[in-house]
Amino acid sequence: MASSNRSVLITGGAGFIGCALAERMIDAGDRVTVLDILHPQVHPGRALPERLRPEVRFLPVDVTGRAEWAATLRVVRPDCVVHLAAETGTGQSLTEASRHASVNVLGTARMLDALLGGDAVPEHIVLASSRAVYGEGLWSTDEGASFSPGPRRHADLAQGHWDPPGPGGLDGRVRPVASRADRTPPHPTSIYGATKLAQEHMLSAWCSATDTALSVLRLQNVYGPGQSLTNAYTGIVTLFARLAAAGEVLDMYEDGDIIRDFVFIDDVADALVATVNHRPRTHRTVDIGSGRRTTIAELARLVAGRLGAPPPSVSGHFRDGDVRAAFADMSLAAEDLDYRPSWELVEGLDALLAWMDGDRSADGH
Repeated sequence: MASSNRSVLITGGAGFIGCALAERMIDAGDRVTVLDILHPQVHPGRALPERLRPEVRFLPVDVTGRAEWAATLRVVRPDCVVHLAAETGTGQSLTEASRHASVNVLGTARMLDALLGGDAVPEHIVLASSRAVYGEGLWSTDEGASFSPGPRRHADLAQGHWDPPGPGGLDGRVRPVASRADRTPPHPTSIYGATKLAQEHMLSAWCSATDTALSVLRLQNVYGPGQSLTNAYTGIVTLFARLAAAGEVLDMYEDGDIIRDFVFIDDVADALVATVNHRPRTHRTVDIGSGRRTTIAELARLVAGRLGAPPPSVSGHFRDGDVRAAFADMSLAAEDLDYRPSWELVEGLDALLAWMDGDRSADGH
């Protein structure tokens, strides 16, 4: 790849997505600055991850701090901002709503105020949004009619009614539809999802007013080497792998037929690079996933089998705010970014397990 010599600012860039992106940007000849508070939930002891390249300029910045943003923009004039900084725990957001709103909403507002006030408006902002903005997304009936079911009720979940009811509350066979940004209406069912949608709206309004190009990537469930092994709210692939490695029985929530789209970290980093390299004329919103649907039961059996753990079990546990099904239609990403995921779940899981084994060996565990 030819050298670009862009100034790229990555917020939350010490996370596992940020480290993978920074490596690729450095290799392309970009000047990369990473902002990160190194929250102990993700970074024990607030230590910098080994995967963050030494060529990166690292600044320990809290994105909610007005003075910290002003100081940052006195030394960094970004051509492109990749906004990854966010609190991401879907379940945690219900009990720590103010924390999620502060980082995700106020932090984004602080960034925009600083960019405009510091005369540092970039050419392009890239937001790592989430499939959580869709909530339950669209479902269809046997007759092919599409409908938005909205959030599932606690009372229904407590009675083991996992799939949302059909239109008008009627019983009957319904099936989920793949999310696609240009046809699936956002309807978040979690505080986290609501804050990510707020980010999208804020950036859309600001970028329109400042003639800044905006790319929004709605990420599905990202997993892979570098993901936190200590964060209780980490992705379920890494969580299952950690529990199975300890010989524990994997607990499959609901009936095990929850559907997710698991996308490997390298595919996500490649999508971000393609987004940075192909600045839109105005705004774009695309979905980034594997494009394949996997049930939690399929994932649990695969992980347990790989690690020789006991067979997974269905407990009937559930989390309020969780969605029944989430998976992406990748056609917009293919058209706009020439992006096509290349990692199968089995290959990605093996890469994750190999990294985890090396990480435990390095720690002497």
